[in-house]
Amino acid sequence: MGRRVALVAGGAGFLGSHLCDRLIGEGARVLCVDSLVTGTMDNIAHLVGREGFRFLRHDATEPLDPGETVTEIFNLACPASPIKYAIDPVHTFRTSVLGTMNLLELARATGARLVQASTSEVYGDPAISPQHEGYWGNVNPVGPRSCYDEGKRGAETLCHDYRRQHGVEARIARIFNTYGPRMARDDGRVVSNFIVQALTGLPLTVYGTGEQTRSFCYVDDLVEGLMRLMAASGRVPGPINLGNPGEFTMLELADMVLAKTGSASTLSFAPLPRDDPRQRRPDIALAGRVLGWAPQVTLDEGLDRTIPYFAQLIHKGQTGE
Repeated sequence: MGRRVALVAGGAGFLGSHLCDRLIGEGARVLCVDSLVTGTMDNIAHLVGREGFRFLRHDATEPLDPGETVTEIFNLACPASPIKYAIDPVHTFRTSVLGTMNLLELARATGARLVQASTSEVYGDPAISPQHEGYWGNVNPVGPRSCYDEGKRGAETLCHDYRRQHGVEARIARIFNTYGPRMARDDGRVVSNFIVQALTGLPLTVYGTGEQTRSFCYVDDLVEGLMRLMAASGRVPGPINLGNPGEFTMLELADMVLAKTGSASTLSFAPLPRDDPRQRRPDIALAGRVLGWAPQVTLDEGLDRTIPYFAQLIHKGQTGE
């Protein structure tokens, strides 16, 4: 068997860069593809120049010729932060749908297996908890978040249709809130928001009453799930949830961040954004049965690993290092 050649679309992003690290560590050749709209070369600077790693700046909405045969495709190409994906919602939607189609065409041409990074956002503001893969969701198709939510739902449809019509081996991971080092300082998601605000002495912005819940998965656990999904033998049935089923209110998360940073920041309450889900918790029984996967890092431990990264990032910004 020849060497694994993995294409990681969105590879200069937060999650994609960690995935590139893991693949390189396992001896794969990695083609990191990113438009750098939200990704950054800082995330992969340590990989540039290493044997087996190649970076290609490319927008996934355009067809891609990688110049070599790939055996695996991970499609993580799309902004995941509501602040980021709302800047150009049309491009966000195009990235999810056209980008996925372009990579499915590449998989069709090369025989590569494709793992599609979908999202818990396909469940919208769920009417059931925990959310299992058979739940069709409660999504507003015309709201401010729709470019991302419906774009990802459309991408899932394409994966299923390419599998049925063309025999492409496409697998879908529905990713729940993931956090860790290399998240952007201005990412806009709650973990990075709270940590940055606490470290800089700003009030922690809590939307609504703060009683809405999220489930937080540390990035190393998520990467392990993606790797297992790609490697799983046999037919993988439908989408698979990847996330940590531990459920926390925003107020609980704020208390944890304040305690761990020793910050004297207060809480500042703001109106809940439109269509913001009230509850988010994955049912990961299918991932356990099919992949033998379950998260290992608790939120307490994950925050201990993440806070020093942001502290260093803020220090560099203040000192110009």
